[in-house]
Amino acid sequence: MDWLPLTLICAFMLASADAATKRYLADYTALELTVIRFVFTGLLLAPLLFIQPLPSLPWPFWGWLAVLLPIEILAMLLYMRAIRSGPLAQTLPYLAFTPVFSAVTGFVLLGERISVQALTGILLVTLGAYLLNLDRLFAGQRLSLFMPLKAIMHHPGSRLMLITAILYSVTSVLGKGALQYMPPTFFGPFYFCVLGVSTLILVSVRRTNIIGLLWRRPASHLLVGWLMAVMVITHFLAIQRVEVASMLAVKRTSLLFGIVYGALLFKEAHLAQHLSAGAVIVLGVLLIADKE
Repeated sequence: MDWLPLTLICAFMLASADAATKRYLADYTALELTVIRFVFTGLLLAPLLFIQPLPSLPWPFWGWLAVLLPIEILAMLLYMRAIRSGPLAQTLPYLAFTPVFSAVTGFVLLGERISVQALTGILLVTLGAYLLNLDRLFAGQRLSLFMPLKAIMHHPGSRLMLITAILYSVTSVLGKGALQYMPPTFFGPFYFCVLGVSTLILVSVRRTNIIGLLWRRPASHLLVGWLMAVMVITHFLAIQRVEVASMLAVKRTSLLFGIVYGALLFKEAHLAQHLSAGAVIVLGVLLIADKE
């Protein structure tokens, strides 16, 4: 299968996992959701580790992994808090700011130049974020041009997802470092297994009845885990077939699927406005990725 349908399946599965998490596990805390997302995904992916030869892993690989894991867990914790605290249409699109932050940090820290095309993409992503809150343009009875921007920072879900995007801009760099030592098809299952075990260990320190949490709603947990597992498999299969930046850009169409889920499952309003804004954001991400 070509990389594009694989990536679109990946995007759809990610949005589906978010929607299932919000619908069936709405009363879970963000920490509990983080456990479910990592543990059950790792559990379902673990068999894939036994059908591939284990590569030799030098010490630098474990160094990359040691730095990567806590940031990844923190990012997922904030991600879960974000989708719990707000509509999908007001949270998921802000994850698309990850390549924006990557371009900006590359310019500030590494002196990398931002091309005109990438700058156009950054402006489009920002415009899309503005359009997501266009219904806030009239504050009370008067026109307020800055109210859509203020709404982003005032909404806790949007704010949390922006912070998550910053963290993922860091993990994307660290992940590339770790991938130097392991084939992508092995790294995906291995990484989520390690994440699952690490999260269990961390949470067990604070929570005694961890088994009770894992088996509270096994069917819902397995559904979320299965959706995430398919997302991981298609993610790394697609990465083998195309440049990482292009694949990740197309994967951001997950925000469009998430907006539709929000309207269908949670009766979120302004579907046309949110889809239009989401399309602008995806176009901006595509422009940023294409310059790479």
